[in-house]
Amino acid sequence: MLITIPDVLTAEQVSYARAKLDAAQWVDGRVTAGHQSARTKDNMQLPEGHPVALELGEMILGALGANPLFVSAALPLRVFPPLFNSYAGGQSFGVHVDNSIRQDERTGGRIRTDISATLFLTAPEDYDGGELMVEDTYGAHSVKLPAGHMVLYPSTSLHRVTPVTRGARVSSFFWLQSMIRSDADRALLFDLDQGIQRVSAEAPGSGAAVALTGVYHNLMRRWAEM
Repeated sequence: MLITIPDVLTAEQVSYARAKLDAAQWVDGRVTAGHQSARTKDNMQLPEGHPVALELGEMILGALGANPLFVSAALPLRVFPPLFNSYAGGQSFGVHVDNSIRQDERTGGRIRTDISATLFLTAPEDYDGGELMVEDTYGAHSVKLPAGHMVLYPSTSLHRVTPVTRGARVSSFFWLQSMIRSDADRALLFDLDQGIQRVSAEAPGSGAAVALTGVYHNLMRRWAEM
């Protein structure tokens, strides 16, 4: 399931984040690449554990926790601390798949990467190229979102970032371990949850909404991993 989460950050939060990031010292992005992806990765990155990354990561995690659409779509169990990267001057990231396990350098904690996330921090009109291309059974999907918007997609997906030929593409990226391992099961629960919300809005107090909510939670009991 590929889904866009709009307005994760406000315009003011994006501006604050960009000011902090623009003043920070960046390093070669291959520091977090696996053996295969290091061959195709060409970007800059804020080091893990950098004070700016930690501060902005907390801001992002706080915003996500208050975003009902994100919670409904991801059903997060654990979230890897947000990282930050930048593409400019023709930089790109070739086709790759994300590592299945990620370890936090600071805590040693590990997560299984079920969902990958990219939170855009640059307005699309400010750079050329830089599209996130995500492949699934229906083909390749091009993603280039307004600043403050985020996309979620299965970490099992092949994906790439096209060359940035003008300006700079700055974003946050991270991974999530979901309570629901299967992408197909998450998609089913998301659709059911959205349907329940529509029924509840159109027919408040409806017995149908109560019955569907029961189905939702019984499926969660069957599938959830804690």
